[in-house]
Amino acid sequence: MAPVSVKRVLISESVDPCCKTILLENGIEVTEKQQMTKEELIAEIQNYDGLVVRSATKVTADVVNAGSNLRIIGRAGTGVDNVDVDAATKRGIIVMNTPSGNTISAAELTCALLMSLSRHIPQAVMSMKDGKWDRKKFMGAELYGKVLGIVGLGRIGKEVATRMQSFGMKTIGYDPITPSEVSAGWGVEQMSLEELWPQCDYITVHTPLMPATTGLLNDASFAKCKKGVKVVNCARGGIIDEAALLRALESGQCGGAGLDVFVEEPPKDRALVNHPNVISCPHLGASTKEAQARCGKEIALQIVDMATGKALVGAVNAQVLASSFSPDSHQWILLGESMGRVLKACTASKEPFSQVHVTSLGESLKKSTGFLSSAAVVGLLTEVPQKGPNLVNALPLAAETGITVQTEHKGNECEACVLEVSVNGSSYKAVGSVQAGLPVLLELNGSVFRQPVPLTGHLLFFKAANSTELLLSVTRVLADAGVELQSFSASTAGGGEQWCCMGISSLLGDIGALKPLVKEAAQLTV
Repeated sequence: MAPVSVKRVLISESVDPCCKTILLENGIEVTEKQQMTKEELIAEIQNYDGLVVRSATKVTADVVNAGSNLRIIGRAGTGVDNVDVDAATKRGIIVMNTPSGNTISAAELTCALLMSLSRHIPQAVMSMKDGKWDRKKFMGAELYGKVLGIVGLGRIGKEVATRMQSFGMKTIGYDPITPSEVSAGWGVEQMSLEELWPQCDYITVHTPLMPATTGLLNDASFAKCKKGVKVVNCARGGIIDEAALLRALESGQCGGAGLDVFVEEPPKDRALVNHPNVISCPHLGASTKEAQARCGKEIALQIVDMATGKALVGAVNAQVLASSFSPDSHQWILLGESMGRVLKACTASKEPFSQVHVTSLGESLKKSTGFLSSAAVVGLLTEVPQKGPNLVNALPLAAETGITVQTEHKGNECEACVLEVSVNGSSYKAVGSVQAGLPVLLELNGSVFRQPVPLTGHLLFFKAANSTELLLSVTRVLADAGVELQSFSASTAGGGEQWCCMGISSLLGDIGALKPLVKEAAQLTV
């Protein structure tokens, strides 16, 4: 796709210095300002194309909307729950994270908390520092032979499983996305949560925080667990219901908890932190030199790759763009947008649109239907070029305006894109392709052009019965307006009225001058 312009980036938190170095080496200006208030960030963000954060900066809708030039929000870490992704998507801003940057560090901390829970290591250390020698007080249990339930079998869940298996633990798990045959390949038997809870001696959670996972471990699920089950949360505060956890600890239903994250950070309610069976850390999952260097490097390289049109990695709200970075995708994106703009111009008096159907033809375009449909919608919705929607927010904006977008792919020897739109009960259709590296229009509303129409420059479309007299009359109107005819493409011979297209030196000041000559006329610049 066309590179996204990123010239100035604000880093609002402590990110490894390599991040700034990589961005500077690639011609991107970098400013570092830490510990800004929300108001300070809102005032500052309007000056930047990119924002790099970790977990402390809250990129709310107010911040997003204040970023009038913002094109990219990069999270140097895994989760993006501190970013209003929906607000960013509506503004056409790409949100990306570094999904693998802190995987090992978070997995190792999880394992450390599991071992600490089994042997009461932090409590024993503090007892020793107090001058005590309480060997009986800190009687522990072996991990060998115990059952570890892993909720969330992504990168971190997988790494935890393989490490704890080396201690002789049996690993079971739950994940609605990872196929059971995949997790079975690394030694985790998948099952439903209802089946998992009663079997576990230890439970660790590794899911994002979302409505479906908030309070996943609650009073009801604790009641289904073994008495004395131990739990670990190095993912996100809120996945374990904190009030329910405290009740389970006090009743003995939960035998201990290792918590690296909390609903409120730092937690003002210290009941869990102060509980004798709780081991707590101040959100240290990614706090290793290696993880910080990895996340800083990855987010910087991802921004550079995106800005140079090389690749799009780690995008959480623009997955459709990932396939748009192939060498020849740019011209197909231009084709989709240009076809959308052609149909918009030809139906200007008949809007609004109700349905859009995009069909890609040809095996090589099998993975291109997504960005072709987004590009077409960009063309249909754009009022002013360069100031309208983009590939990130086109489909959400279409949905907001009541437009249904459907996509389809058909195997075909020729490579082409078919765009059909419904406007007030009527259907309009355009067919286009890319030839010699240029987007061209092949057909418009049933009229097949004798010569493909290059979708570039100023174009005048008109519908009428083909005749030499008509061409002379239209040319005369152009000449009277001081507009030069640069190219002409008529439809194939046939009965009735046909669409024709002229390439012209500039747009007509008054297209109404053509009304006495043609049935329909439209002009646009692509």
